[in-house]
Amino acid sequence: MRDLVEIGMGRTARRAYDLDDVEIVPSRRTRSSAVVSTAWQIDAYRFELPLVTHPTDAIVSPASAAEIGKLGGLGVLNAEGLWARHSDVEKAMRRLVDTARDEDPTALVRVLQELHSAPVQPELLGEALHAVRESGVTLAARVSPQRAAELTPHLIAAGVELLVVQGTIISAEHVSGDADPLDLKEFIGSLDVPVIAGGVADYRTAMHLMRTGAAGVIVGHGFTPGITSTDRVLGIGVPMATAIIDAAAARRDYLDETGGRYVHVLADGGMTSSGDIAKAIACGADAVMLGAPLAASSTAPGHGLYWTAAAAHPSLPRSRVAAGPEVEVDLQTLLYGPSSDAEGAVNLFGALRRAMAKTGYSDLKEFQRVGLSVRG
Repeated sequence: MRDLVEIGMGRTARRAYDLDDVEIVPSRRTRSSAVVSTAWQIDAYRFELPLVTHPTDAIVSPASAAEIGKLGGLGVLNAEGLWARHSDVEKAMRRLVDTARDEDPTALVRVLQELHSAPVQPELLGEALHAVRESGVTLAARVSPQRAAELTPHLIAAGVELLVVQGTIISAEHVSGDADPLDLKEFIGSLDVPVIAGGVADYRTAMHLMRTGAAGVIVGHGFTPGITSTDRVLGIGVPMATAIIDAAAARRDYLDETGGRYVHVLADGGMTSSGDIAKAIACGADAVMLGAPLAASSTAPGHGLYWTAAAAHPSLPRSRVAAGPEVEVDLQTLLYGPSSDAEGAVNLFGALRRAMAKTGYSDLKEFQRVGLSVRG
């Protein structure tokens, strides 16, 4: 039964929980982390880490996408970002770093809005995607629902192997006042590449997206407090632990409904430490989409700054531009260690392996069944 609380006369609301509210419960068994696997597979693509990057220019360039892929994760390039709009992205990044010294808190957002007012140039986008593909890693790119129909042919022509359709909040049908709606079921059915879609915040929307034929559903990002500010700007928000668990329940029911079609759940947002990653998997996520924690990498293109694509919205930005973690290490150390940081900002996936080992689980699917407790 849902935990409902009365918030006023005649009005109830569901009690929901964030990742900070839950803890992983140890079991009677432990094992060596050397025999733990963090590998996962979506469609035909296998990855050694349950890591998908949040598609922001702050952490994903063609070079960093290739580096992440070689280390076992999946880098997702933003097809509507700076690499698709400017021939000299490093110059744009230096401008952002210089603007970060401005005491005006809106200055960085204004610069991002200006940089994103330049049109997307398919030839620049193609060059960026080609650089990733030439590295030999899986090629993935993100488009918004509003521009999916327009840009996807260019992405397919460039050899994109996994397509991410991601907005602040997404539905099975995007309705526009001046264009035909994007019917995701029809759109996905017309493609030969797997599609990951989101974000969603509840069981019903997750189930609808799964029924479109999506290979994966993204939980979070747009409504997760922190760097994103959708909760403050639009008043929309769902605590992350509850959102992941609801989407995992939709995955289970959809598996039964279809007689065996498994749709992956990706948690995006609300994770600032390795412990949050472990709790997201424990709540039912198959993989995590990391953003701000990866800004600690010395090769992150944002030079320590972090933002999401929503920061550049021309009229209603819903993301802050902020400094990333206070540590700076190479990407391999950030993901695999060793670490001298005691706060969970480094060795992100070494810590996940240790959490799985300490609770006696050998792979990610098993770990999704670990016990959870709620803080009093």
